[in-house]
Amino acid sequence: MKPTIVRQYETVSGNAPVQGPAAAQTGLMGRALIMTLSGECRVEALRPGDRVITRDSGTATLRHLRRRRVTSPVVHIKARSLGHNRPEGDAMLPAGQPVLVRDWRARALFGADQALVPASRLVDGEFVTLQPDAAMTVYNLEFDNPHVLYVDGLELASHMGDHVTS
Repeated sequence: MKPTIVRQYETVSGNAPVQGPAAAQTGLMGRALIMTLSGECRVEALRPGDRVITRDSGTATLRHLRRRRVTSPVVHIKARSLGHNRPEGDAMLPAGQPVLVRDWRARALFGADQALVPASRLVDGEFVTLQPDAAMTVYNLEFDNPHVLYVDGLELASHMGDHVTS
């Protein structure tokens, strides 16, 4: 079953959306731990050809790793606030980074069994907070197709690139 993709500019439960160029900012922080066939690895240590474990296809071969500096609002997710050990520790994501939600939150907030939503859509002001624009280095992982990756105990979308349809 494919997750529902929730558009970035809608509002849910009165949460203000992230708009403008910052809404398009996605990526993974370099110190984040990602699941690979060799075990957990820092995102910044990945190289093209590495095999990454994915939720949707088992594994995928990393084709490109793009590093870039961005200025974006940052979403801070407290440890274990999205379910049992999810995330395992505090996590920080650019506000536009798609997160797979597949528990009661998906049904209650988005009307679907699972939904791929920008991290900013999960902000509740207590356990998931939005911090002001910050300059950061992010990594975009590119595969032959988009995938859902296991990163810091979260399920995050890989870089969509040209694979996004409107």
